[in-house]
Amino acid sequence: MAEYPTELEDLPGVGPSTADKLREAGYPTIESIATASPVDLAEVAEIGESTAKKIIRAARELADIGTFKTGKDIFEQRKNVKKLRTRVQELDTLLGGGIETQAITELYGEFGSGKSQIAHQLAVNVQLPEEEGGLNGGVIFIDTENTFRPERIEQMVVGLELDAGTPEDFLEHIQVARAHSSDHQMLLIDSARELAEEMKNSGKPIRLFIVDSLTALFRSEYAGRGTLATRQQKLNRHMHDLFKLVDEYNSVALVTNQVMSNPAVFFGDPTKPIGGNIVGHTATFRIYLRKSKGGKRIARLVDSPNLPEGEAPFMVEQAGLRPC
Repeated sequence: MAEYPTELEDLPGVGPSTADKLREAGYPTIESIATASPVDLAEVAEIGESTAKKIIRAARELADIGTFKTGKDIFEQRKNVKKLRTRVQELDTLLGGGIETQAITELYGEFGSGKSQIAHQLAVNVQLPEEEGGLNGGVIFIDTENTFRPERIEQMVVGLELDAGTPEDFLEHIQVARAHSSDHQMLLIDSARELAEEMKNSGKPIRLFIVDSLTALFRSEYAGRGTLATRQQKLNRHMHDLFKLVDEYNSVALVTNQVMSNPAVFFGDPTKPIGGNIVGHTATFRIYLRKSKGGKRIARLVDSPNLPEGEAPFMVEQAGLRPC
């Protein structure tokens, strides 16, 4: 990949005041400008659209974005992808070794199916060294339903039975923000980008972004068919902003999603995830969670670009996720 400057002021046409406006608007890096739209950039920086296009063009050249690459180049780039393990063998095998960076993994299922439990477990696991299945990184947790529980993190850290630090050490590297509306939820992605940039060269760079739950606020605010198009447009933009974020910082995106019952289904499971095709097409991996007998949960890999469909059982205990 090409070497490029890290300061926005090094871009042609970007002075100190324009650079400050761009950073405040959530464009702190060359890559974020390279993937911006001219209209958005012109608006936030208060510059002409033609100037915005020139700035974006220069950023794309410097960041090596927007050009065609061979399949071999992409294959080499894929070697940078890392895997965050759940530390449940069957589940990690189902996911091809763990949950990938530079991708959005969606967990959907009914209440109590284990979505938030997996989110908490991964918020712990990601802080472990790579040889223990982690990414030696920190966490940003966007909480839309008041589901984050520090007590659960404490139980899971103790349950690891590893000399990896105290529960307080782990909690120190989890940044939690409570979203109060869908607009606030979308703004928190910009804040997350700023925080990730600040932490990039620290001992614990952000390696996991969690949104629990992705669709709850959108669903409650945009009820009825008349608002469906607006909801889907906002949800689409939100997910693409999240995808750009994890692609830029080589991190994992984990989103949870609610389900609704489809009365048209007479045979099989009638539940389907909220968000329709927008969420379905944007999420890289989709995992359906359901309860089973004896306290077991079943994770089914529903969609993946390179892995076969399959299922894996797991248990949720006080110490965290465990194999059956």
